[in-house]
Amino acid sequence: MEKDYFASRATVRAYDPERHISDELLDSILERAMRAPTTGNMQLYTVIVTRDPERKAALTPLHFNQPASTGADVLLTICADFNRFTRWCQLSKADPGYNNLLSFMSAMTDAVILAQQIVTIAETEGLGTCYLGTVTYNADKISELLNLPELVVPVACLSLGYPAAPAQQCERLPLKAVVHREQYRADSDADIVELFRSKEEYAPNKQFVTDNDKETLAQVFTDIRYPRALNESVSQMLKKLLRDKGFIS
Repeated sequence: MEKDYFASRATVRAYDPERHISDELLDSILERAMRAPTTGNMQLYTVIVTRDPERKAALTPLHFNQPASTGADVLLTICADFNRFTRWCQLSKADPGYNNLLSFMSAMTDAVILAQQIVTIAETEGLGTCYLGTVTYNADKISELLNLPELVVPVACLSLGYPAAPAQQCERLPLKAVVHREQYRADSDADIVELFRSKEEYAPNKQFVTDNDKETLAQVFTDIRYPRALNESVSQMLKKLLRDKGFIS
């Protein structure tokens, strides 16, 4: 691994259509990623690999047809999965008690850790990756399309491919914004404004404000990207999905 990999990494949303990831490389990436930490070594995740063009065509509308999905060589849907472990317990004369919120949180944690391990390994192999956050907004429809059984919920999706061009980094908050020493630091209003200054002064973000006819960058987040009504409707869908999958009652 390059010494400056983590300092220089960036998301890739455009992929070279002429280059394809071999099955051997993909399997190697996934197998190595499975060495990631996991709750009680239960490995509470499943990865659905989608590379067939017709199946990708069915899946990408659920990711809002964003270029990172439509142009991907491979889509990986990473699921929180307590189905496999529960069935093993039942077949082994054990009484599983994993149809609850704690178990979903454990499986979701395993799945997200695995997803990031896949990202790191894939990128060090020369591939580009992008998290598709849309999996959250259409988790119920994705679950139906992928025929996910009880106690299995999609929690992350990755697009993979060879980059069409070098990736460009976006801005990040300063270290002080996220690192608190010993206990939570009480920042003043002036501190908060200063911590977000670099994000607000980032040229693409300024353009977002102009394009959306807003006064501040925060309004782009609250009014356009993640509005209250959308957050509440998706939350209700996720609660229903967790009930349908047997994680909550």
